[in-house]
Amino acid sequence: MAARTKSAKDRPSYRCTECGWTTAKWLGRCPECQAWGTVEEFGGAPAVRTTAAGRVSTAALPIGQVDSRTATARSTGVGELDRVLGGGLVPGAVVLLAGEPGVGKSTLLLDVAAKAASDDHRTLYVTAEESASQVRLRADRIRAISDHLYLAAETDLSAVLAHLDEVKPSLLVLDSVQTVASPEIDGAPGGMAQVREVAGALIRASKERGMATLLVGHVTKDGAIAGPRLLEHLVDVVLSFEGDRHARLRLVRGVKNRYGATDEVGCFELHDEGITGLADPSGLFLTRRDVAVPGTCLTVTLEGKRPLVAEVQALTVDSQIPSPRRTTSGLETSRVSMMLAVLEQRGRISALGKRDIYSATVGGVKLTEPAADLAVALALASAASDTPLPKNLVAIGEVGLAGEVRRVTGVQRRLAEAHRLGFTHALVPTDPGRVPSGMKVTEVADMGDALRVLPRRSRQEAPQPRQEDNARR
Repeated sequence: MAARTKSAKDRPSYRCTECGWTTAKWLGRCPECQAWGTVEEFGGAPAVRTTAAGRVSTAALPIGQVDSRTATARSTGVGELDRVLGGGLVPGAVVLLAGEPGVGKSTLLLDVAAKAASDDHRTLYVTAEESASQVRLRADRIRAISDHLYLAAETDLSAVLAHLDEVKPSLLVLDSVQTVASPEIDGAPGGMAQVREVAGALIRASKERGMATLLVGHVTKDGAIAGPRLLEHLVDVVLSFEGDRHARLRLVRGVKNRYGATDEVGCFELHDEGITGLADPSGLFLTRRDVAVPGTCLTVTLEGKRPLVAEVQALTVDSQIPSPRRTTSGLETSRVSMMLAVLEQRGRISALGKRDIYSATVGGVKLTEPAADLAVALALASAASDTPLPKNLVAIGEVGLAGEVRRVTGVQRRLAEAHRLGFTHALVPTDPGRVPSGMKVTEVADMGDALRVLPRRSRQEAPQPRQEDNARR
């Protein structure tokens, strides 16, 4: 019996160097992380163990006697980020901020690190992708200099933990979690096993010290957060930093938040001097004109709880090819194609089928919610008839394939934002609820009702018959 136990203990086992998955036999491909050639022999098979009851760290208390003051949020100094976090950073909270390269993650967090530093709260900024001098140049450019902001360039996890013991910060910023490695774990930095170990060690340090931590995360080419899915489950807050690198607007969305709601959005403007929060970003999405232009219509979209007034533009020209072009920017191509079909079939506008059509938004905003359907349809109809819509008009509503205009959420909030910005006329679905005083609201049931807002051309503006037609008559 003893010999049999010894034989089982000495039996070799295999472990994946990427994710740490173990098995009793060798495999060419790890079934956990799907990596090839990473399963290697590392020792005897793990013995079966049982965990006995141990000493508790803190006694269990009735929930009413638990002190909640230790979970009070502290402001980061950036109002738009506080809005998304739910009031600020909670001591011991771990926040993961992910975004595409060049979107402005490092610039935003360096500004947060400088504004959060004070006499009573030190901040440690650890960069693993740049040198300390490079970060200093950025800090000079965005004016993120503070005597209580400490900077270190490290790629080793043990060195980062040593800096925590020396500086004793209230806030840690790590840029980024995929470029720091632990010497005790096999595999290259950024691998699943390394990311799990680094994140786990920093989370334990944050909880033990009551230190807030901001982690920068990379994304894959599909836009998902790189690394194991376990990383998103371990952290307390997951934020997504979005924005077109050719536009000034940047959006921070809450994907997960244990301390607040996930339907808030922070708006930022990226410029040469750094990045600043936008308390009223609607001005970026509008074009101020003295004269109305055909092919433009305004709508109000909801980014989380925040209403934003955005402008939709459309242009139709005679096509020079058998298959007319359909080009969109900031709008979903499928939704625009549906609006074209509805206008042609339900609105009796036949001039769209054989023309090149271009549709876009202003300011780099992306309109994906169905509430912008009515504005897209009216912009296309205005461009096709070369007739401008009335000034100070906003259109809100979802358009179905039968031509009906459906209700959307938050109509009262959208109308209040449009009224605040000076718009006096709105097209909305039926039964919009309470409307702002002094604002003319027109309820439309279908596209036929909505198209009546287009002014009819006078006889002088109507196209004249050709001379050949007069001769035939």
